[in-house]
Amino acid sequence: MHEERSKREILIVMSGLMIVMMLAMLDNTIISPALPTITGELGGLSHLAWVTTAYILGSTVSVPLWGKLGDLLPRKAVFMCSISIFLIGSALSGLAQSMDQLIAFRALQGIGAGDLMTGVMASMAVLVSPRDRGKYAGYFMAVMPVSMIGGPLAGGWITDHLSWRWTFYINLPIGLAAMLVLAKTMKLPPNKVRTAGFDWAGTVLSVVWISSAVLAASWAGTQYGWGSPVILGLFAVAVFGLVSFIRVERRATEPIMPPHIFANRNFTVAAGLRFMVGFAMFGAMTFLPQFQQYVQGASATASGLLMLPMMAGVVIMSIASGRIIAATGKYRAIPIFGSACIVAGLALMSLIRVDSGRVETGAFIFVLGLGMGAMFSSTQTIAQNSVGMADISSATATVSFMQAIGGSLGVSLFGALYARTLAEDTNGAFSHGVSLPPSALASLPQSAAHTLQFGITDGATSVFLAAAIASLIGLAASLLVKQVALRGGIPKQGGPSDAATADLAHV
Repeated sequence: MHEERSKREILIVMSGLMIVMMLAMLDNTIISPALPTITGELGGLSHLAWVTTAYILGSTVSVPLWGKLGDLLPRKAVFMCSISIFLIGSALSGLAQSMDQLIAFRALQGIGAGDLMTGVMASMAVLVSPRDRGKYAGYFMAVMPVSMIGGPLAGGWITDHLSWRWTFYINLPIGLAAMLVLAKTMKLPPNKVRTAGFDWAGTVLSVVWISSAVLAASWAGTQYGWGSPVILGLFAVAVFGLVSFIRVERRATEPIMPPHIFANRNFTVAAGLRFMVGFAMFGAMTFLPQFQQYVQGASATASGLLMLPMMAGVVIMSIASGRIIAATGKYRAIPIFGSACIVAGLALMSLIRVDSGRVETGAFIFVLGLGMGAMFSSTQTIAQNSVGMADISSATATVSFMQAIGGSLGVSLFGALYARTLAEDTNGAFSHGVSLPPSALASLPQSAAHTLQFGITDGATSVFLAAAIASLIGLAASLLVKQVALRGGIPKQGGPSDAATADLAHV
């Protein structure tokens, strides 16, 4: 058993980890306002979507690999390496002279980003016991509203007053400051280095099936039709690659995604719940800004501010659930409560109409925020408490990966539902989505503007209702969580924890 750290020592390390977490969450939101300017300077409008897709693809594909490397090699060194790659990708993105270069450098940046969130959570898992980890959840959750709301504001200001290139360069001083703090203060217990038998076949297959799945989810219904040869081919490759990946992982000495962690019921349920959070929550909430801007008349900035009630719910419930877990050692009721709040919040959002006010929708998304806060903190704790320290990074990465895959599929499927509903309500006038800016709504004839607003509202509510129904699966799954004693100290590196062993014995 390693010596427990004081709260002051943990908070000092957390200051560096919170900066890294902010980098991870800020990157996509800060460059969004700069994309039109980037296109105007570099050209390549037809490749604009790849600026975002390349980053998402790089980060999603690399998450399982970073997680495994964190278990095989010194965790701190792996974490610092991922931050370095992210910063190099940021610098090169700022220096890009063509759209092709920018896309390539964004992919490199995404590869580094794949370990930012996972590295933060895995480091906390090593530094703080599962029972005490919830005490610090509120600090991390406080970063979320700053990133989601401050990112677009900062990106717009930087683009207008400096250069779009500084939306990438800004990562450098922030990231270097985080690395300096972590280099000085983060002293992780040494893990047993295992380099023999690295799973090269599993690595290649994971890249193949994950890339195919992400591209299919990103392109379906936008670049290509759902029944097109490209999309069907990508899905076929993804399924074949996944089946092959599972077979290889079962025989590998050091599998990228260790199959034995899924033998633990609590871990499997936690991973499944995070998939549902990504699928239902992030898939559905993607379309809320459409309603806020086109129907409620909010500006892009105000639309971000209207998300504050949800962020408040996330922070409040993250802090509350963390303190409940720390005080009682009990957690089973928290994911059940969180799942119920997500179902309720999405069901309430499915009731909004064209004349629904901002206070009403704010109250609904506050309920959603409570559910998100409960799910994030509890599922992370459950997953990490269900495996041994030898697999802690892989387990943390797997949970994050499940949420990312769920979100990609959710956005794609709900996007198809939204587009179909909008096209039907507008008699095909907007069969490819809304291409005019919200400000142009006032120039439309009143009847046309009303039809469009009705179509957007109907499309959004259809998505929210479908997401609420899908979330019922998560609610049912949350009932399968078993209460297992949480570790009260930092276990030795190596075999499974006592809690994990106890949990496995009941499978």
